[in-house]
Amino acid sequence: MKPIVILTDSAADIDASMRQSLDIEMVPLKVLFGSESFLDSVTIQAGDFYKRLKQSEVMPTTSQPSPAEFADTYQKIAAKHGSEVQIIGIFLSAALSGTYQSAVIGKSMLDDPIDITLIDSKKASFVHGLVVVEAARAVREGKSKQQVLDLIERLLHDIQVYFMVDTLEYLQKGGRIGKASALLGSLLNIKPILTLDPTGVVTPFERVRGSKKAIARIKEELRAYAQDQPVKVAVVHADSRTVAEDLLEQIKGELPVTESFVAEIGPVIGTHAGPGTIGCLIVKDR
Repeated sequence: MKPIVILTDSAADIDASMRQSLDIEMVPLKVLFGSESFLDSVTIQAGDFYKRLKQSEVMPTTSQPSPAEFADTYQKIAAKHGSEVQIIGIFLSAALSGTYQSAVIGKSMLDDPIDITLIDSKKASFVHGLVVVEAARAVREGKSKQQVLDLIERLLHDIQVYFMVDTLEYLQKGGRIGKASALLGSLLNIKPILTLDPTGVVTPFERVRGSKKAIARIKEELRAYAQDQPVKVAVVHADSRTVAEDLLEQIKGELPVTESFVAEIGPVIGTHAGPGTIGCLIVKDR
């Protein structure tokens, strides 16, 4: 059987130990504080990033890998696994980043043909990260390329996510909402619950007052999705592990959870969401 390699980007927020254990290849995005440039999850980790973010007077920016970096990655994977390798790349929503487009252009730059399938997940953070993990597990189980692609398609269709930011400051600084909306939201203690629409764009789901009500509303949506069926659940967080772990325990006490994860939102998504962001994602286990 031809070898299959799963490839993703650092915005999938899969920790290094899990990537290594499942042989997941990763291309890092870049995080820039002024003139300083870092490779996400390579030369800057989430913990150091949030410390710097809180102290910095400069709003960080992010940028996708170049097409040349992708072309180089494809060639290295082929050199490692042989010319018959089949690469499946699952990337951050093209509506949020140029990463997927860089991956496509990088493929077109290759002199020697490699079997490469590239997927715009229309998701972000561990939402597409969980899909990457499940795809890599399917490869480990000896599934064919088509079987893996079918699994990816189902998961991307089924997976749901809801998240809330602790402060509207970073969304405002990043140009996602206006200054007046951010100020009004902060004064009224508004906690917007956000989600990702089918095109991969961050979109408002509901606005509530206070974190407790927001968490309760999110759990209500998780229960409605699960309908007492077995589910896999992850809680993602930006520098709020204790809150995330406590929330996950609550969810596990209320839903038939077969597997659960706590994942830290990395520098790329954290740049726009800010510290204190909490998100829940859920998918049926079938």
